Parts: sequence; structure tokens; C-alpha cells
Amino acid sequence: MNSNSENTKTGRDFQRFAAKCLSNVLGHSFVLEYPCNIGSPARPHRFDCVSDDRSIVVECKCYTWTIGGNNPSAKISTLDEVLFYMSFLPTEVTKIIAINKASSAGKSETLAEYFYRTKKHLLRDVQIYEIDTNGEIVVYKN
Repeated sequence: MNSNSENTKTGRDFQRFAAKCLSNVLGHSFVLEYPCNIGSPARPHRFDCVSDDRSIVVECKCYTWTIGGNNPSAKISTLDEVLFYMSFLPTEVTKIIAINKASSAGKSETLAEYFYRTKKHLLRDVQIYEIDTNGEIVVYKN
């Protein structure tokens, strides 16, 4: 569990780690904080990682369960917002939400599994990549 003052650093560290892991698996290098035009009229939105050829767009989230092991509802809402932004990307773009592997003693599923199970009806073509501290990736997609 991170204190609030560590959240930005933790998020940026995970973003760099995820870009490295995804580069190894997907064979692309990634640019961090790259703006992509979305909406109509188009406006730039910075996504966490975008592949060198702009064919893959990734948002990275280093989230955990609450201290009591409850659903982090505000964080889930932020993931819903990511789905909304990604819905404006062209269909040929591979869309990924990279989530760190977060387990809780009282839960039988990780946070990524929970998000996939409860939100898969909204994912459309967005894939969930769960990345553990060893760089191993589990992919959840429709």
C-alpha cells in the first residue's frame, strides 16, 4: 500500500516498467505521455504509452485494493473513464489497459480480474494486461 505522497512516483515507475514489458512482448518501443487526438472536434489526450508506429495505445494503472480489501470504487471509475477515452481511438489501434497485479488476502481474484469480470461488457476491443513484478503478463480480452 502506498501513501498518497508516493502515488505519482509509483504510477510513473509502473508506467516505465509496463512500457518495457510490453516492448519485450509486443516488439515495439513505446513513447511515454504521447498525445493522441480523440473526439469531434479532435482534441489531444495524453496516453501513458504509445507505440513507435502509433498502432498500440496503452494506459497504465498501478492500483491496489483498499486497506480493508474492498473494491477501490474511485479507481474503478477512473478505469471506466479510460475506456471512454479509448472508445474514440480508431478501430485499427490496439487498445490496452495495463494494470499491476494486485491481490488481497480476502479476495480470490486480482484487481485486474475483478475489473475484467465486472466491466467486460464495456471493453469492446480494449484488452486488459495484468503485469506482475516479474514482468509476466496475463491478458484478458473479449
